[in-house]
This record gives sequence, structure tokens and C-alpha cells, in this order.
Amino acid sequence: MKQKTARRKKVSEKKSSIAWFPLLGWIALCEAAGIVGSFFTVSAIPTWYATLARPSFSPPNWVFGPVWTVLYMLMGIAVYRVWRLGMHKPAVKTAVSLFIVHLFFNAIWSILFFGAKNIPLAFVDITVIWVTLIYIIFRFEKLDRASAYLLLPYLAWISFATVLNYNYWLLNA
Repeated sequence: MKQKTARRKKVSEKKSSIAWFPLLGWIALCEAAGIVGSFFTVSAIPTWYATLARPSFSPPNWVFGPVWTVLYMLMGIAVYRVWRLGMHKPAVKTAVSLFIVHLFFNAIWSILFFGAKNIPLAFVDITVIWVTLIYIIFRFEKLDRASAYLLLPYLAWISFATVLNYNYWLLNA
């Protein structure tokens, strides 16, 4: 009986402990998506972007950096929490794989919008981001409810950003 109790305690301690290197790796991967986009964003803001007609509800430029930094961190924590459940499990492997594909679409949005200056194609991309994010939230929720909750601020921001992208398209077509 003591062995069973000790074994259960060891398993629960293992699941509750934080593997810092993988956690920081997932956060860094998510933050890297933003860093890739920033190479295209920074140079376009004072030039091309400054010439665009802006929607009345567009936040000041300084808001985007801090918001995205926090969102990427939450995304990294969320995917880490799912990943730690074991990539040998098909549901985990699928959820993490979908997240990585989603992160690719997230990373290329800035390239499309600011780099290519293609607002309609950026809108298509952000729509893909929004749809896949909803699907990922449902997948994550089945595996780790907290991971799904960690993605809700990101969903709110992407919803706002989708509307914003669409309005930039309408105003600058």
C-alpha cells in the first residue's frame, strides 16, 4: 500500500513540476514569431503605414509591442502545458502540431501586411489565424483547460486585429 501511495505522489509531483528549459523554449519560439514580424513592421511604420487612412478605433502604435509580447508569452505557456502531457499521445501531438502551423500563419501576417503591403492577403491570413485559433482552443481545452484559458486574451486580440485589418483594407482599397 505504501508503494502505491509513494508511486502516485511521485507521478503527481512530476506532473506539477515545471520543466523550465522546455517552458522557456516554447515561450522563445512564440516570441520569435513576433520578432520575425517586427523586422518588417519597424521600417514600414514611419513610411508606408504612416500614409494609410486609419480606422477611428485603431490604437496608438506603441500599444502593439507590449500587447504582443504578453500574448506570445501566454501562447508559449499554453502550448508548453499541452506539450508536457506527452508527444507520444496522438491528441497532444496533433494539438501541438496545429499550434505550430498556426504560429507560422501568425508570423507571416506582418510580412504580408507591412512587408508586402498586401492588406487583403494579410486579411486572409488573419482570418486563418482566427479560425485555427478557435479550433486550437477547443483541442487544448480537451487536454488541459488552463491552456485553453491562457489563449482567450489572444483570441480577443486577434478578433480585434481581424476587424482592424478589414477596416484598413476598406479605407485603403
